[in-house]
Amino acid sequence: MQRETLFNYVHKHYQSEPEYLWHNLPGYAVFRHHKGKKWFGIVMNVTGTKLGLQSDEEVDVLEVKVRPEYIGSLRKKAGILPGYHMNKEHWVSILLSGPLSPEEIHDLLSDSYELTSR
Repeated sequence: MQRETLFNYVHKHYQSEPEYLWHNLPGYAVFRHHKGKKWFGIVMNVTGTKLGLQSDEEVDVLEVKVRPEYIGSLRKKAGILPGYHMNKEHWVSILLSGPLSPEEIHDLLSDSYELTSR
């Protein structure tokens, strides 16, 4: 999935625009709830080695919050890694160029939206 495709999906379904909060990290964008302003996702460009991959190339990841009881099984899926920027007990990083289908990414994003709406 491409960044722009994800951004369009988030805009259409959650009425959220990517926010670029860090001048020194121009590729990092967060998605927030309108009420409460909690984050429900963050897109980042990170070198593979920082994620535990065998590559120095930058990859785009989407971090989402997941239920703690699902963390272990989700991390066994190809394309899902421990959270890079957020709490690893509650967040996972999804490789946007990985093997997950757009529907799987949308489902995880939806769950994150629900979990962070409280």
